[in-house]
Amino acid sequence: MTARKTIDAGKAILGIEFGSTRIKAVLIDEKHNPIAQGSHEWENQFEGGYWTYSLDAIWTGLQKCYSNLREDVRVHYNTEITSLAAIGISVMMHGYMAFNSADQLLIPFRTWRNTNTGEAAKELSELFKFNMPLRWSLSHLYQCILDGEPHVKDVVFFTTLAGYIHWKLTGHKVLGVGDASGMMPIDANTKDFDKKRIEAFDKLVAPKGYPWKLADILPKVLLAGENAGVLTEDGARYLDISGHLKPGVPFCPPEGDAGTGMVATNAVKVRTGNVSAGTSSFSMIVLEKDLKKPHEVIDIVTTPDGSPVAMVHCNNCTSDLNAWVGLFKEYQQLLGIPVDMNEVFGKLYNNALKGDPDCGGLIAYNYFSGEPVTGLQEGRPLFVRNALDKFNLANFMRSHLYASVGVLKIGNDVLFKEEQVKVDRITGHGGLFKTPGVGQKVLAAALGTPISVMETAGEGGAWGIALLAAYVVNNTSKLSLADYLEKVVFGGNTGTEIAPTPEDIAGFDTWIKNYTACLPVEEAAVKFKA
Repeated sequence: MTARKTIDAGKAILGIEFGSTRIKAVLIDEKHNPIAQGSHEWENQFEGGYWTYSLDAIWTGLQKCYSNLREDVRVHYNTEITSLAAIGISVMMHGYMAFNSADQLLIPFRTWRNTNTGEAAKELSELFKFNMPLRWSLSHLYQCILDGEPHVKDVVFFTTLAGYIHWKLTGHKVLGVGDASGMMPIDANTKDFDKKRIEAFDKLVAPKGYPWKLADILPKVLLAGENAGVLTEDGARYLDISGHLKPGVPFCPPEGDAGTGMVATNAVKVRTGNVSAGTSSFSMIVLEKDLKKPHEVIDIVTTPDGSPVAMVHCNNCTSDLNAWVGLFKEYQQLLGIPVDMNEVFGKLYNNALKGDPDCGGLIAYNYFSGEPVTGLQEGRPLFVRNALDKFNLANFMRSHLYASVGVLKIGNDVLFKEEQVKVDRITGHGGLFKTPGVGQKVLAAALGTPISVMETAGEGGAWGIALLAAYVVNNTSKLSLADYLEKVVFGGNTGTEIAPTPEDIAGFDTWIKNYTACLPVEEAAVKFKA
């Protein structure tokens, strides 16, 4: 009854996150507890040489996700959502959406997964003296310029998918600073796009004679807690096709999945960090000082309130692991045994912990797509062993669990060993941690440090963006974001911690040496064209 009163009074807050394979909506109450949720499965397409999602898939997905949330509310509370206290939109970061003066999308959305921007990223990294990753929005724009794509002259606005959805729901062309930091570098002092680097870019492309300047086509940057507009009448129709939801709902700045992951794990303070592990994976460590030098495997982004963060981003994580679990599901169905996927995952994951710390010599590469950290522009899922390895189910599954965080380890070894970055707490969240203790133990062995997981680990970014929306409308005491999360949301809860054993650390270190030595096999597989 308490949850129904919250919904009927219009005090519930909605967070929606677009992940790579699922769109999820979470409704929270005044105490930040999830009270309803909805979801919709979707997939990217590889069309015309690029990974993309169509506009139809974006809006149909949003509407079906929201409809699923409405159904959850009707089933559990026998009521309808007509008004909300606040809304937040979060989406996987980066990518490229460019629009003309008629607000038309000029080319299909290019997602973070595309790795065709190597030349642009290299040139911009040298120009800015700052690591510009392949997937960042400005790398995409500059690659379009290098490739002579005719649409570039017509660009009047470009943004991320989060910025696009927010724009269509509110009419505001804005972006949260965390997501903006995945478009191009942010100035740590102004917490806005770096003006000197904007000027350097304009000078670089001036010979092309484009009618725009970079500052004119970028979204406005906002910090956590700032009002980012309200739901318009058109926006309400976009979101709720049933027509029940009323316009006028305040929005928080749209954010990327990295920022919402930090919020959902209470990791926005200096010397805290988090790891998000799902279709892709990334670690985020909030820095207390600048790194000694740029590193190609480390991105410098920000928290949703603008603090510098060292990010190690991996394009691949659990997709190959899930595919193998799906194979065991098929075998179970073949035997005529009813399938409970939670049980299948649980049995296979927990059995993996019985394997050898070095996986008995077995190696897996989970590369569904290219992996910039290891220098591969394309991927081929691959399992490698020799006749003398200890080939059994436990080692097989353990090798795939290791593979899901192997590239993450390579990047973080640079951060912790070379840069000597210190961290007080790392919290994990995402699909890898749904089976209690297993992904947590594997990640602890990979990073050589204790890993915490909270009960809300499975809620992920949809809950995180709902918290950011709550921060806009409920932060009456004007607390900093870090203090709001610590004191109001989490109340000092740091979750359950698992520390790695020396044997597990040594085993993972042996495995990663074999993994690195065997990378030429993966490279050969990528070069092979059937």
